[in-house]
Amino acid sequence: MLRLRAVCPFSWRAFQFRSCSCKPLITEMIKCTDEGQIFDLIQKSKAILSEKQVECAFNILWQFQKQKTSFLKNVECVRDHPQFITLHNLATSQTEFMNDDTLVNVLYLTQQCATETHDLLVEALVTEAWRRLERFDINMLSKFSFCLANQHLYFSPLMGKIADIVHRKLETIEDLSFVKLFVALGPMAGPEEKEQLKSTILLMSEELTSQQALAVMGAMEEMESRNSHLNKKMASILHKHLDNYKPIELLKITRALIFLHFQNKELFVKLRELLHSYLKISVIPSDISILVYALSILPSPYLDEVEISRIEAVLPQCDLTDLNSFATSVLRWIHYDRTYLDNTTGKQLKLLQKLDHYGLQRLQKCTNLNLLWEELKSLKGDWFAESLLEETVATLHRLMDEINYKNVAEIASFLSRTNYLSTLLLDRIASVVLQQTEKIHPFAILPIILPFSILNYDPPQSDEFFGICVQHLNSYLSVLDPLMLVFLGFSLATLEYFPEDLLQAIFNIKFLAKMDSQLELLCSSLSMRVQLRLMELNRAVCLECPEYQIPWFHDRFCQQQYNKDTGSMNGAQQQIYKMLAEVLGGTNYVKASVLTPYYHKIDFECILDKRKKPLPYGSNNITLVKLPEMHWESNTQITGSTLPPGAERIALEFLDSRAFCRNIPHLKGKSAMKKRHLEILGYRVIQISHFEWNSMALSTKEARMDYLRECIFGEGKS
Repeated sequence: MLRLRAVCPFSWRAFQFRSCSCKPLITEMIKCTDEGQIFDLIQKSKAILSEKQVECAFNILWQFQKQKTSFLKNVECVRDHPQFITLHNLATSQTEFMNDDTLVNVLYLTQQCATETHDLLVEALVTEAWRRLERFDINMLSKFSFCLANQHLYFSPLMGKIADIVHRKLETIEDLSFVKLFVALGPMAGPEEKEQLKSTILLMSEELTSQQALAVMGAMEEMESRNSHLNKKMASILHKHLDNYKPIELLKITRALIFLHFQNKELFVKLRELLHSYLKISVIPSDISILVYALSILPSPYLDEVEISRIEAVLPQCDLTDLNSFATSVLRWIHYDRTYLDNTTGKQLKLLQKLDHYGLQRLQKCTNLNLLWEELKSLKGDWFAESLLEETVATLHRLMDEINYKNVAEIASFLSRTNYLSTLLLDRIASVVLQQTEKIHPFAILPIILPFSILNYDPPQSDEFFGICVQHLNSYLSVLDPLMLVFLGFSLATLEYFPEDLLQAIFNIKFLAKMDSQLELLCSSLSMRVQLRLMELNRAVCLECPEYQIPWFHDRFCQQQYNKDTGSMNGAQQQIYKMLAEVLGGTNYVKASVLTPYYHKIDFECILDKRKKPLPYGSNNITLVKLPEMHWESNTQITGSTLPPGAERIALEFLDSRAFCRNIPHLKGKSAMKKRHLEILGYRVIQISHFEWNSMALSTKEARMDYLRECIFGEGKS
């Protein structure tokens, strides 16, 4: 204690001295005219830079960036500069000395420089801010919440803590400083908090600026607001400010209005007129693509000759993002015309052909992987998948040597998202991880492993590759987000990899309690996805690693999910069911929609005796619309004792396109894992692929009947 008393006064004096002596250097920084001058000052003064000077340097660098035209390129140049790294390290070491305003401001400015969420400085700033949370005023909470929202931490325990503080302070708020809070907390607020937030906005709505109104609309969209009074009020405010918005802001407004089912004809009319007027004068490709996209989602979309010509004129200047946006809009118009007007014009189809041409041309000319990724990372939709995916993969093959520790997770994410199996790219990803493991952030391990799991692919040296990935994570198991651990465990289980340390970290009371509390903050769809993955991981461990003695605890959850299932057979399944009944000798020899122990659902089941003769089930057949009886005890793993000696259970599964990789008929990870599990449970598994069932070879009923006989009995025509 005495030592602490001796140290603290000295630290305080040092802190005060730095603050008092920082003004001359800050004045010099303010006089700088480019990044180079700022970096020269940092290099000369790095030994004495205070936290306020660090904040000032971040601020001025960001002001320079905002003036640039090639935004992403300039940010990269700054972020990779040696003196920016010096500034970054100084800020990391000074977080505890920063005052509240400086702390949150540096976090905000750091994010503007496109720093990674898991960056050490970001982590240090967020951790320090968490410690001070209770003393933050509403302005500070607003800005901090906005930073967390930018990191997609809507449903983190930290956001939960902020929501609790706001709930206590909400009645004392008398100005619009909390608009950022409304935006950040809206998606995760409980029903009472949502109503309070909406009510407060409604009392203050007349004071909203155009930008605040836009932010509130975004939050209302996140919350799926159906408050008609608030919706009408916001429509009135937006109508008043509509002329002040830029094209990208008009698109945000259009999306929100459509999503929230706004009923305001005058607003839509003015919005459409404004979009058309902007389109006729715009020359920037990204602005034109945004305007066209916004028009395409309005009711009764249309473009005139002049506007189509304007699109065609800018196509040679467009990047892949703009081209994809145009294609999505054109496809929407074609669908609308076919549905309502039945008058699809050749001009729309010709425009699609031009989009294909320029998209392929841009890919073929690309010589830089990182620049390509900037265009690829947000691409999705039918046009990209059908027209450009093959050429995109060919381009990635051509630039494969540029894959390194900085971009390896991004390329892996692309393959996961597209379901495209490229063994060349996956082998390169595994090689980069093996060679550069220490440079890869542990949080990047999940996206790296994901394509191997989804696409069911083991690279060369697979044991070493997966082993290094897991080892790299081991020291972080106690601090990793519970959701990430669950998804990671499931991905590895799909690959038949069951690291004991990871599983013990997940399957314990403390972890599960922590995860339960986090699930309460998630939206229902994400919460359900996490619970399903935990159940599937629990099932995989019980079936494939019984030696770990991890109990099965998902009976009730699975029963609840099955009770919600009201699905019915598709056309192919109905065909197969009727033919199976003929092949086996009647409907009492085949069961449909069977639920196995551990709740795998299989399309059809039959049983053959030791002479390969079908055994009847009796009169109580199972249909898809009723809860199937559990004809074995749950948790039974060896089922031979329930059958006559020598008999075998057969599971027949119809696999549609979702069970296979996009480019080749290679079985994906989940389907392969299900086959393993059914075999462990005692089944002989027959998987009928959609491309085989619908092939020319099986184009007649007789051919399909022979195919089923061959699969079941090992014989052809009878």
